[in-house]
Amino acid sequence: MRLRASILLILTCGVWPGSSAASGGELPKETSAAIDVAVLDAYRAASTGFPCQIKSRGKPKMMRWEQVDQCLNEAANKVDWPAFSRHLESVRSSTAGITPSEFNAAVEASLSEHALLYESVFVVKASEILLPLTNSLLRFVPPDSLTGLAVSDKVGNQVGTFAGLYSYERSGGLASANMFRLVLFQYTDRNGQVQSSSGRLLLDSFGVPWKDARSKKGFRLAMEKLTLANPSP
Repeated sequence: MRLRASILLILTCGVWPGSSAASGGELPKETSAAIDVAVLDAYRAASTGFPCQIKSRGKPKMMRWEQVDQCLNEAANKVDWPAFSRHLESVRSSTAGITPSEFNAAVEASLSEHALLYESVFVVKASEILLPLTNSLLRFVPPDSLTGLAVSDKVGNQVGTFAGLYSYERSGGLASANMFRLVLFQYTDRNGQVQSSSGRLLLDSFGVPWKDARSKKGFRLAMEKLTLANPSP
């Protein structure tokens, strides 16, 4: 309850401890501040259902992947993305001399800066439990947030340490309109070799210790859901 109250207070007041204004080149301070206000507004909407109570299964215990995915996806769906995009576009259009690429970089920086900690998103009873590295979870996590954490497979064997994210386009059917982006991860194995988590749906194939992940930023709203002016090629 204390964590949830803190989140709501922070988001309502528009102030985040230790935060700095987003910056994409030489943006005016008022533009950076306006971006942060819009971003914090979106996080306030997304966080209304947090924290989510998550159950576990298996040995070793792992958080139920379907509950993790549902929690994160439902949170993102609480955001009014068209209104969020319009708000940001109004900020951009009112700032002279800023390029779309500079503005988009500033928005992305702000989204990462204000990402929510996992302990603010999930509540579990056990401390010795694995957080599943599902494709949905990886889509929301900031790129470097989990770097260096031990990665275990679903039977508890430690396969290496988290080494970053990557993604590719995957077809959901015969029509090109069904293409979607699948986010995966790499890990460094015991021999120092970088390995891929492969192109399959991850579900509960891998996990990281909750006790190590809980203090990391884990819920970042995705830039791809925004409809902003595209940078010139």
